[in-house]
Amino acid sequence: MKEYRITQEGYEKLLQDLDYLVKVKRKEIAQRLKEAKNSGGDLTENLEYEYVKNEQAFIEGRIEQINEILQNYVIVDKKVNKDVVDIGSVIIVRDFTENKNRKFEIVSSVEADPEKNKISYESPLGKALLGKKIKDEVLVKVPGKTLKLKVIDIV
Repeated sequence: MKEYRITQEGYEKLLQDLDYLVKVKRKEIAQRLKEAKNSGGDLTENLEYEYVKNEQAFIEGRIEQINEILQNYVIVDKKVNKDVVDIGSVIIVRDFTENKNRKFEIVSSVEADPEKNKISYESPLGKALLGKKIKDEVLVKVPGKTLKLKVIDIV
């Protein structure tokens, strides 16, 4: 069984997501299924019914996934040690490819959100940065290019 290393913040978000999916989305889906069934006609030709059934399958899959994570998680403290990049570290790197500094937080795959600069430790970028120290440089292959980065600070 896979162990999921997540931060306290990630754990709390999972609990909120699960609560919302179970208490709100399941009820919404049940109501929409009922309405689609009651609209009459052959269910095999009812596109709304098929769409809602697919959405229901997705929601149930996500609930199952969250339950799996919550049964096999380990809370990782936000980084106190500022010597080495680890899960929970917030780091500043110099991106020589784009000639600018970038800030990332290293998180679990469950918490990853590239738009918010939360990078999974399982991603190519996260793997390359884990265990690095200030002034260490790394080359990271990402789709379409190779990034050259230098760890400037662990905050």
